[in-house]
Amino acid sequence: MNTIRVLVVDDAAVVRRQVSLLLGSDPALEVVATAANGRIALAKVEQFQPDVVLLDLEMPELDGLETLKLLRQRAPELPVVMFSALTERAGVLTLEALALGARDYVTKPTSSGGMNVTVEAVRDELVRKLKALHVRNTCAPGGPPLLPRPHPPRPQGPARVEIIVIGASTGGPGALVRVVSALPADLSVPVLIVQHMPPLFTRLLAERLEGVSKLRVREAVSGDLLRPGSVWVAPGDFHLALSSDSTGVRILTHQGPPENACRPAVDVLFRSAVEVYGPGVLAVVLTGMGQDGLRGCRRVDEAGGQVVVQDQATCVIGGMPGAVEQAGLADGVVPLDDVAAELVRRVEARGRRL
Repeated sequence: MNTIRVLVVDDAAVVRRQVSLLLGSDPALEVVATAANGRIALAKVEQFQPDVVLLDLEMPELDGLETLKLLRQRAPELPVVMFSALTERAGVLTLEALALGARDYVTKPTSSGGMNVTVEAVRDELVRKLKALHVRNTCAPGGPPLLPRPHPPRPQGPARVEIIVIGASTGGPGALVRVVSALPADLSVPVLIVQHMPPLFTRLLAERLEGVSKLRVREAVSGDLLRPGSVWVAPGDFHLALSSDSTGVRILTHQGPPENACRPAVDVLFRSAVEVYGPGVLAVVLTGMGQDGLRGCRRVDEAGGQVVVQDQATCVIGGMPGAVEQAGLADGVVPLDDVAAELVRRVEARGRRL
């Protein structure tokens, strides 16, 4: 079996050595070269032809963003994963890198919670993401073939949409920018988003979405009252849920157990939305690895709500929307650039047959 060839780029020799050892412990991966800055990395891409590049952000001579721009010109299909610190500056740069075409990111180990435990978690995340991106990059356009089960026709038209809930993971920040920026200023329902991201990064994502959106976007805070035409992003390390009282529907964030190894988890949001809005839920699953959102979509479908997923061809990783499509739960499967228009169409249908 051919190994996945990895180029590790970081200005710190200890990081290059540690990451090489971590990745080398998996027989499916091979670190074919390392580089201390972007200029060396560009030369080694030509020399070693890696399958995936793990790229640090802050380096001398040529930093991660400038290196990424040149890589996108020279090798546009080469998957690049950013390796960033869990700091505000690194978060801003990471989101910029994702906008420039990086496929994903992994945060560097910290001393909190025990260094050995953290390093092991980073190793597992790195290995999983490098493998998934390589598989996606070597498949035919659109990813591995799906054998979807069509959603059975509804005996009656759909219920009126009262809320949009969106789940995303790998590739999600870029996808969310394109969806949220295309939603109209007069959208008549609230929008809630779960993006698999750590604390701090989710606030920065909300700020980035706010900058491109006609709607108000913010990181969710417990107690916020839901209002039409506003968007909330789940905070990192907190589940996003809803509660209803005499004053209306409010946001509830909590640190319940992770689901699908995630917190926030898409399933938690979708399930909670159904408990409050029943058939009025419009659930959306965008690009992402794994199956978070599948069980939540099943609850939405059972309640008579609607489910829309991003198509495989436009996903960075199609695992999450693909699982929903294969289960026969999707009422619509659409390219990324058509998602916003599809959501508006379903909101404006107001119970008419689609």
